[in-house]
Amino acid sequence: MGSKTRKVAVVGVGFVGASCAYSMVNQSICDEILLIDRTAERAYAQALDLSHCMDFTHTRTKVYAGGYEDCGDADIVVLCAGANPIPGGTRLALLDSSYEIYKTIIPLIMKSGFNGIFVVAANPVDIVTYMVWKLSGLSRGQVIGTGTSIDSSRLKTLLCEFLPVDPRSVQGYVLGEHGDSQFPAWSHVTIGGKPILDILAQHPHRFGHIKLDEIAAKTRNAGWEIMQRKGSTHYGIANAIAHIVRSVLNDDYKITAVSAILEGEYGVNGLCAGVPAILTRRGIAELVELNLTEKEQEQFAYSCSVLRAAAAPLDLK
Repeated sequence: MGSKTRKVAVVGVGFVGASCAYSMVNQSICDEILLIDRTAERAYAQALDLSHCMDFTHTRTKVYAGGYEDCGDADIVVLCAGANPIPGGTRLALLDSSYEIYKTIIPLIMKSGFNGIFVVAANPVDIVTYMVWKLSGLSRGQVIGTGTSIDSSRLKTLLCEFLPVDPRSVQGYVLGEHGDSQFPAWSHVTIGGKPILDILAQHPHRFGHIKLDEIAAKTRNAGWEIMQRKGSTHYGIANAIAHIVRSVLNDDYKITAVSAILEGEYGVNGLCAGVPAILTRRGIAELVELNLTEKEQEQFAYSCSVLRAAAAPLDLK
């Protein structure tokens, strides 16, 4: 990450990639945004459209289209290329198509001399993140998947439909797969620092109607609910990407649930899953190992087994 100009490349500028670039422009996160797409005309049009925002933003962000050879001086490359899940399918069903895309793309990016941070948003994000790590040869801290960042945000939003607080006053994480085997670590969810389990136990007359299992299910299915109604999810995940990019560029040391390569943490080796991580200019500086309950540890192990089984045919060793 030797460039003095804060430069971010976005690969794949469909709904998610374009929304991510739009979020970064409006939040003045970086100085330059390079857009890359298999359809060069679309990348050019998105860059032109975004450049017309500048009169109405706080700072000027240079937005332009280019190719993989232009990634060499980028601080961060955001990977959004990929297909949306089909109705009735799962994110894991996209694995083969994602593998075909990224086994071609990553060597081209690395050939440019890139040595920054990858932020992966393509599904199935946990396996694609691991794939990108293996294909790139970068350190594990330099490859970050969006993972359960969006699921954790959805959890907080859903909880605040029942609790009279702002979602930003809720602390907690969804762990494991960004997919059907994910789960909230309820033992670590707090409202203003107070454990939610204590709040429910102490105030049954006020909050006895809250069913944590139902909230977990709604969190897990939130993406599908959006997909069924409008065909894609992009605003929430775009802001999650922007948050991760900003945290890295600003050296924030902010803790966020992301998909990270596990090397013994939580008793797991050789795969990626959603866990809290400290984000810095170096990428992931450290993983935060929560003291999970026995049930939560079993849920985490199961979620990792789902990911391992799905990734096994790719032989990503």
